[in-house]
Amino acid sequence: MSEPSAATPYGDVLVREGLNVGAQPILHLSIPVRDLDESRAFYVDVLGCSLGRVRDDFVDVWFFGMQVSLHPRPAEIGPAGVRHFGVTLPLDDLHALVARLDGRVEWIDECSTDHAGTPVEQTKSKLADPSGNVIELKSYADPGAALERPPA
Repeated sequence: MSEPSAATPYGDVLVREGLNVGAQPILHLSIPVRDLDESRAFYVDVLGCSLGRVRDDFVDVWFFGMQVSLHPRPAEIGPAGVRHFGVTLPLDDLHALVARLDGRVEWIDECSTDHAGTPVEQTKSKLADPSGNVIELKSYADPGAALERPPA
């Protein structure tokens, strides 16, 4: 077996050209963008994502361990509605990220806290990439309580 040409570690996961050679699965999302260079610059330079594969017809970035493929398909871009993706972070990390991005992104929802002081407290904000894809940044005070399933 040849050595990986460009390996990216995420915990015990190694990614080589889209092949999962570790024990953990890799979550993958493909999204349409209006301009590949503009989107690559946003995800890498503004959000701080690591750059993955780069091809003429797509670019991969690593968004908090998730492989996000950016495809230049402006005709597929439409109103986001409820559609979004995101990441849940510890509260201090969320506040640091929001502060770093402030003034550099288009906020859809400013940082706010729902259900303050309860076990399901969550702090969140939403932003849009240059193509209008919505990204949610969030923190749960108690992830176990916030994600608990109702009794059967």
